[in-house]
Formats: sequence, structure tokens, C-alpha cells
Amino acid sequence: MHLSIYHNPSCSKSRKALSLIKDQGIKPEVILYLKDKLSSEKIKYLGRILDLEIKDILRVNEKEFKTANDLPDLNDNDALSEWLEAHPKVIERPIIVNYSNGKAVIARPPENLFTVL
Repeated sequence: MHLSIYHNPSCSKSRKALSLIKDQGIKPEVILYLKDKLSSEKIKYLGRILDLEIKDILRVNEKEFKTANDLPDLNDNDALSEWLEAHPKVIERPIIVNYSNGKAVIARPPENLFTVL
């Protein structure tokens, strides 16, 4: 099984999801998206595989979102994905992608990840 987790080690939900994956005997690809920033194309891909609009993967309670003065139209997926490329902290986490079955989920709560295994 080829599984990836878009992971933020500072996030308790992300750490819990990673732990649950490892408890299943799975060694996921861990993508530290705050360190190795995602391209706007990758962000759009995640939206597609999650079957969500880009605005639906925003952390709207994140300070960086609330105080943004350069936020594009939330209905413009292209502009919003470019904005998220520059502001990755605002991307919802963790995102789990199972490339073996083409499924993905935002693991909030972490147990949501079992829907893609």
C-alpha cells in the first residue's frame, strides 16, 4: 500500500493520525508540507482527490487566514491554490492519501483515516 500523510509534527491531530497509521503496520510517506512547500498544482490535485473545493481545505480559524490582507476570492481555485502555496499553514491537516485505491481524506478526527485504508 502506498500511503502518504501531509503532516505537521506540531499538530496533535497529525501526530495521532501518523501513530494510527504506523499502528496498522503501514510505513507511510511523510510529507512535511510546511518545510517542503506544496506547489499550487499539488494543492489543486489534493482538492480533486479529496473531492473538495480548495476553500474547503482551508483552516479558517488559523490566525494567518483571519489576518490575511492578500486573500483571493475563495471561489477561485487557481488563485486560492497559489495563495496556499505561499501560506501552507492554512492548509487543513492531516491529509491522508492512499495511492493504491485513489482515496484521500482529511483526518480530523484522526480516525477518519480508516476510511481510505
